[in-house]
Amino acid sequence: MATGASQRLHDGVAAVETMTRFAVAVLALASGVYTYLGVRSILDGSPTAVFFAAIIYSASVSVGIYAFWTYMARFYPHITTHTGRAAMLGVMAMGAAMIMAMSSWLNAAALAGSAALEQHLAETVEDYTADLDQAHQNALAAQSLLPDIQRASERFAQLALSERQSGALTGTTGSGSVVQLLSQMSAQMKDLENGINASREQVTTLFNQGQKRLETMRTLVSAPGAIEPRADQFSSEVVALTGVIASLGQTSIAPSIRRAADDLSLGFIAPVADGGDADLIDRQDKVMATVRASVAAQSKVLSEAADEILARTPVTERRFVPLSSAEAVLRYASDFIPAWAGAISIDLLPGVLVFILAVVHGAIRKQEERLPFAERITAAELLQALEVQRAVTATGNNLEEIVINADSEKAEEPNNITNLDPRTRAKDRSHEDR
Repeated sequence: MATGASQRLHDGVAAVETMTRFAVAVLALASGVYTYLGVRSILDGSPTAVFFAAIIYSASVSVGIYAFWTYMARFYPHITTHTGRAAMLGVMAMGAAMIMAMSSWLNAAALAGSAALEQHLAETVEDYTADLDQAHQNALAAQSLLPDIQRASERFAQLALSERQSGALTGTTGSGSVVQLLSQMSAQMKDLENGINASREQVTTLFNQGQKRLETMRTLVSAPGAIEPRADQFSSEVVALTGVIASLGQTSIAPSIRRAADDLSLGFIAPVADGGDADLIDRQDKVMATVRASVAAQSKVLSEAADEILARTPVTERRFVPLSSAEAVLRYASDFIPAWAGAISIDLLPGVLVFILAVVHGAIRKQEERLPFAERITAAELLQALEVQRAVTATGNNLEEIVINADSEKAEEPNNITNLDPRTRAKDRSHEDR
């Protein structure tokens, strides 16, 4: 029964030998094709030079992969010593690493290079969207001061009107020094309000331009067709969008508000009281002192608010780095695990065949070792042995004495020749697993 099982394994190994060679050749050819596609995506130069360079490289990869796995399939299953097996496993690991270095990542670039480039462009769009929003918010931050400035302008204007019509502050109607001062402060606040409104229009225009650039970039990311022309146009849009973001950073009116707020208090010039008597002049001086204090308080509030706006983190200039498909696959490798798995499997699948052959040959050896010697030889080998015995006997020599003398002479010399005598075969096998 054991002899039949061992023989069937022998027959199976012989039957799949052609299939094994064919499978290794097809896998090596497939790896070479995808390597060719990957190499073409990273080489620069004339089309003819790129074509021949890619062909030569991919052909070398195919030949190298086929030769490596053929050698492993031929020798590894027949090595029985632990040291030899460990050495071959080390060689296999080193060869697999070299194959992945020269082929697998290029296969992954051919399988998922376009998708990786699209992901790179999509993430770039997200980054620039965040930059545009931040620049827009920084530019509009000064708009929050507009209500306070409008209230201050209206308050000064109303006080000037009340003083002119009813003398609410000095008790004397008319357009005197107090009315002139209040009108002057109202006009300054109105100028600040107009400046903020003008800045809002400019910021809105720039932001709309940036949104259009982003929309074009998103369209390029998801558009059908080859990725290289889209990536080139994408780079042009990035340059334009970078200019828009820089312009937004320069349109903030916060520095102007800060300077205007300082001018309100530091550059405050009150007119000379022009009352007709000393009592009116005294009342005008008191009112103008009160206005000075109000202006100083308003100036302090605006200065602090402008400082908070200026303390915001500015948008740093972002540099867009174009990538090749191979570089994109390496950078976003974790997002394309199926493509990487397929690329590596094409190169390393023959290793599974090598281990299958090793297991089968190991099973054959174990089955044959458990059988008596007489059951391990075929009928043809038995007939040949009988003919040799008759020939030796015909010469008048004793076959058993010849075998014993030969064994005693070679007992001290280790060899790798299997002795046919079952009495000394065990001694010879004692050296196999060292």
